[in-house]
Amino acid sequence: MPIEYRIDHERRLVLAEGYGTVTDEEVFRYQREVWSRSDVAGYDELVDMSEAREIVEGSTERMRELASLSAEADPPAGGGRFAIVAPHDLTFGVGRMYQAHRGLNEQSTKEVAEFRERDAALRWLAGEEPEPGAATPVVPDGKAEA
Repeated sequence: MPIEYRIDHERRLVLAEGYGTVTDEEVFRYQREVWSRSDVAGYDELVDMSEAREIVEGSTERMRELASLSAEADPPAGGGRFAIVAPHDLTFGVGRMYQAHRGLNEQSTKEVAEFRERDAALRWLAGEEPEPGAATPVVPDGKAEA
């Protein structure tokens, strides 16, 4: 199966990994199968595409549909984080497109961020690291914080 997942109830985290060739149909199947479960509502999510060698992209409309389907499963009160690990340029680009569509969806309540490395994504999910590309805080004297 191109997308395998496990649920870590202790950390309230769904961990999914893509392998080989991943199609949009498989991504939709994963989304429906996992996020229709009531026992994972409000959990964080990590989708690691490090082992995906090919992404068969659907249309832009399919990407919007996936973002909408995903947003429908978000907790209405907000909360939760979704990290995408995409070390390869193609998967990173597809992840960015998905992230943009999620951000435009009014139902979307999860924070979505993309990473090149799994460890950084896990640290972000645990609240130990800022989102990649986040601005460095500036202190009143005009110097960036270290």
